[in-house]
Amino acid sequence: MAMARRRLGKDGPEVSAIGLGCMGMSEFYGETDEAESVATIQEAIERGVDFLDTADMYGVGRNEELVGRAIAGRRDRVFLATKFGNVRGADGSFGGVCGRPDYVRSACEASLRRLGVETIDLYYQHRVDPDVPIEETVGAMAGLVEAGKVRFLGLSEAAPATIRRAHATHPIAALQTEYSLWSRDVEEEILPTVRALGIGFVAYSPLGRGFLTGQFRSPDDFPEDDARRIHPRFAGENFRRNLDLVAEIEAMAEEKGCTAAQLAIAWVLARGEDVVPIPGTKRRRYLEQNLGALGVSLSEEDLRRIDRILPPGAASGARYHERGMATIDG
Repeated sequence: MAMARRRLGKDGPEVSAIGLGCMGMSEFYGETDEAESVATIQEAIERGVDFLDTADMYGVGRNEELVGRAIAGRRDRVFLATKFGNVRGADGSFGGVCGRPDYVRSACEASLRRLGVETIDLYYQHRVDPDVPIEETVGAMAGLVEAGKVRFLGLSEAAPATIRRAHATHPIAALQTEYSLWSRDVEEEILPTVRALGIGFVAYSPLGRGFLTGQFRSPDDFPEDDARRIHPRFAGENFRRNLDLVAEIEAMAEEKGCTAAQLAIAWVLARGEDVVPIPGTKRRRYLEQNLGALGVSLSEEDLRRIDRILPPGAASGARYHERGMATIDG
């Protein structure tokens, strides 16, 4: 069966209805297996998933290198998105956010080298730099488009006012922000803003960093080096309360003959034809499961029931730890 397609915004590119987030293949979510990750990317491409998402900070550049190896010989079958702006040292230390024009240009050149490509299809500012006017950052990004190094521009975790100012500087094709059954704050202002401007919406972490899959029953289920151990929603009493919510989603999924993960992705897909979820996985078996969400149909009553289970604000705990939340554009 042919992969369903969606357009990123009014005048943007057409991509697979579900993309593939590649971050966990190199860092943050426990041990990695590069051979299996490369096989997962290549299997995704064979299944019609052409929208691949990476960033220069994932694995301190290693994730872009991995993606580059995986797409070698397949470049014409891939819509490649990467990001800049979260600065990291060679030792993995975090150096804050940078949106200076000179940094934008040097970051792009470095990403092109690691990915082994001549052009990046969608180039995001990963986080907004509060010390650099967005017009200056996007102006430099527009220069990359003019130079043929980038095709489309995007923003990640940007506030409505920032989005409008950026879009007035150069057309923004996509905004990427966390969106899932337990992270629905974008519905209030962000989604209306991008829809009014004709910008596409890319939903990262549509499975709540794996919590909505129902696989985890205790914080101890995560490896010692898993970043989720420091996320508020995965800690203590928050974990228990969120587990109760997921149990209701699991029960509903069982009734519908699908998994909790498929139900969660199907819900994001049902938010509008302009929304493209990019669930991340580093294993082929989970890729197969995620793509099964395209076959899950949700009725109006199903959607109302989900709203009763997980209305906006229902999840316990902040999306990120304090340092992470500080980088979200207010």
